[in-house]
Amino acid sequence: MLRTTDPFRDLDRLAQQLLGTTSRPVVMPMDAWREGDQFVIEFDLPGVSPETIDLDVERNVLTVRAERVARNGDWEALAAERPRGAFSRQLVLGDNLDLDRIEASYDAGVLRLVVPVAERAKPRKITVDGGRDAVGSSTTREAIEA
Repeated sequence: MLRTTDPFRDLDRLAQQLLGTTSRPVVMPMDAWREGDQFVIEFDLPGVSPETIDLDVERNVLTVRAERVARNGDWEALAAERPRGAFSRQLVLGDNLDLDRIEASYDAGVLRLVVPVAERAKPRKITVDGGRDAVGSSTTREAIEA
């Protein structure tokens, strides 16, 4: 019997398991956008129990951890394409965000984070005072004459 082998097949399979593919990514897929004075970040976490989701903020690094547990009991797997186990992702957030007021919600397998822009980073108007210190005031004239 003649058997042909592909020495790269096992390497490709390992790379797909570690790095993921476009149809089955290993990391949690994410979308992020700005709506007015807040940033919105959504992570796809289907099949994850909300109790396993852990959010941490240290300095300006947001860490999201979640776990999809394997089924227990007397059953036989026919297909197992969804990754199981613990997932983690870190985002470096800018200094212009208020990390103390992050709001998180989880619905229909989507973790949604709303991060408001910090008050100090919002645009503001500065008023110009037209007081007596303007050029040509009496104190300026006295200093020139002396």
